[in-house]
Amino acid sequence: MAVTIAATRERREGETRCAVTPETVKKLIALGAEVRVEAGTGAGSSIPDQDYAEAGATVVADTKATLSGADILLKVRGPTAQETSALKPGAIVVAMLDAWREKETVKALAGAGATAFAMEFVPRITRAQVMDVLSSQANLAGYRAVIEAANAYGKGFPMMMTAAGTVAAAKVFVMGAGVAGLQAVATARRLGAVVTATDVRPAAKEQVESLGAKFIAVEDEEFKAAETSGGYAKEMSDAYKAKQAELTASHITKQDVVITTALIPGRPAPRLVTAAHVASMKPGSVIVDLAIENGGNVEGAKLNEIVTTPNGVTIVGHANLPGRIAADASALYARNLVAFLGLMIKDGALSVDLEDEILKAAVVTHGGAVVHEGVKG
Repeated sequence: MAVTIAATRERREGETRCAVTPETVKKLIALGAEVRVEAGTGAGSSIPDQDYAEAGATVVADTKATLSGADILLKVRGPTAQETSALKPGAIVVAMLDAWREKETVKALAGAGATAFAMEFVPRITRAQVMDVLSSQANLAGYRAVIEAANAYGKGFPMMMTAAGTVAAAKVFVMGAGVAGLQAVATARRLGAVVTATDVRPAAKEQVESLGAKFIAVEDEEFKAAETSGGYAKEMSDAYKAKQAELTASHITKQDVVITTALIPGRPAPRLVTAAHVASMKPGSVIVDLAIENGGNVEGAKLNEIVTTPNGVTIVGHANLPGRIAADASALYARNLVAFLGLMIKDGALSVDLEDEILKAAVVTHGGAVVHEGVKG
């Protein structure tokens, strides 16, 4: 029998993305699978049900029927309790589970006997690059952060020379130069801003400068060793944080736009911008906090709110910025999933090797238990 893959509507508030597109339906069928899509799955990404049907999927009217007997469930976010209860024992679930925070979802999946994979745990190794959902989504988040900043900023980004005089270019400071930060740097540069960026990882300096921006950091011995083998930022010492904070304080007061992107896996987002920093900025300045869903980098930022401070600084706290470019975000995410499923569908049949380094890193529940060391307890 062919592998049956199901995709259901996203039911988390504000989630506009979807886990399959007509393009990837064709690719999944080419792997030897049958694909079921719940009606309305692509609505947030402007994909009509008819497009799925024309690609070869079966469009099903309700959730339970979509999941009935399905071998694999594909989601953007973790499944709801209703979806989990409708899974057959041993079903595979692939999603961005947010497993460190969504402990109840993980426990429910274990209780249902599902083998659940968290796409955020896919390792950053060469053969897994095409499956790296964090990078595909962060790229779009970085781009969108600049668009949101430009929308909230009451002036233009590029220098404009007119008969009536010259308009100065906006000064944009990007804090955190990972995938999202570098895309923010590139986008702000394309819009004509004067861009600076900072990061605790030494490798970021060359990347920032290659995009035409200036790198700002305390470059001491600790800075030179401030990166994990996986390419993530390490937690810095209090002494380094103090020095970096002093540099940040003197720099941030001159900026028109600040975009913060710093995240530490499994931990709350580090506080980069204090109330004092915000108070030192000019009226009309804008801050976009890309880490708001993990607690935020900016003191005073509020989840899903735009806050204007007493001194006239706008702090943008939109969650799920990739979801504000849903069609492209869905397309990239769905392609990531096809590549991931290619590891476990061979010749049209399920063949899941949990010793494969990618699957082993990403599996969270299996055999009725939570098996990921970082999520247990």
